[in-house]
Amino acid sequence: MDARARIAHDAADALAPHLNAPDRPGALVGFDGFIDAIIRVVDQRTDMSAAGYAPIGSIAAFADRCRDAAGKSTNLELVVTEERFGGNGPLMAGALGRLGAPTTFIGAVGREDDPRSIHPLYAELQARCERVIPLAPPAHTDALEFGDGKIMLGKPASVQSITWASLVERVGLDELRAIAARASLIGVVNWVMMGGVESIWEGLATHVLPHLPPAPHTPRRLYIDLCDPAKRTDADLARALAMLRRLDALVPLTLGLNLAEALRVARVAGCTEPRPDDPTLESLIAPLCERLGLSCVVVHPRHGAAAATRDGACAWFDGPFTREPRLSTGAGDHFNSGFALAQVCGLSLEHCLSVGVGVSGAYVRDAQSPTLERLVTFLRDLPPPEQS
Repeated sequence: MDARARIAHDAADALAPHLNAPDRPGALVGFDGFIDAIIRVVDQRTDMSAAGYAPIGSIAAFADRCRDAAGKSTNLELVVTEERFGGNGPLMAGALGRLGAPTTFIGAVGREDDPRSIHPLYAELQARCERVIPLAPPAHTDALEFGDGKIMLGKPASVQSITWASLVERVGLDELRAIAARASLIGVVNWVMMGGVESIWEGLATHVLPHLPPAPHTPRRLYIDLCDPAKRTDADLARALAMLRRLDALVPLTLGLNLAEALRVARVAGCTEPRPDDPTLESLIAPLCERLGLSCVVVHPRHGAAAATRDGACAWFDGPFTREPRLSTGAGDHFNSGFALAQVCGLSLEHCLSVGVGVSGAYVRDAQSPTLERLVTFLRDLPPPEQS
């Protein structure tokens, strides 16, 4: 067994007892919610049946098709293969619940005609979680799936109603504190698409986190995923990063980023890009964590994941990359769930990375969130990365 396989195997052995225990760590996650339409873009039709087409295979080919239409226009057929519950928060919460962590989700998962009742598409999320509290109807995303990634076309209007004030009005401050007190992990995601997230951070920092007792079983942690900040200004991003430092002073915080997000954050923070000869991203992740002043920063490109901590630890783990994922929308959210859960279970940095890529790797192959049993099996026989 090589070193990579040994780390993954040991991570499975270390994680399983925590999630099989009666006092397993719980989570609070919020506050978005989207309905994802999983879409293939038609390249060529062979016949007019539902399956009688070949999809455009790559983002580059899709970009070529769009570029060639400049000055002429074009018509692209979109085939909706599935509608499923989505949103960074619901996907992370659903993955945590599926792994066995008692999870409360609060967010935009309500019915259009009755926002305080759960939307039918979120019945599965409700079944996985200990508790789901709807705040508003979900927003919508068209997820264009390609062999080398996805393009997410978001329509986020309905999630803009979610703010600290609406959260307190719906749930109540005392109840929020009670929910947070039972959670070892608190995840707040999708700052990019939700104008109210900063008010929620402020509310947590002022009214919740300073008043919490120690977590019941393991040290409490925050997990933050900003999501793709490309459309937000440098000033917006700098302000958000400063707020994260305030939260981190109250509860140790992990910032999760994909590679594009990490490069943008590094530029705003004044860090240099990773060296071209550095596939493990140590030349990016270590100085970025130090410059941001956070307890932990994790970056998960498609071929693996890197993490660094305030105390100087730094690690990389090669992921089980596959050229032909059955589903890629939500892969990053599943990585977040695995890494964050392993953190609150006290696993080492390398083990946390292996659990993160394991949850994500199983998800993209199965097109569904793994159970703990599936994850343990997957990690104990971790597939080697395929060549891209």
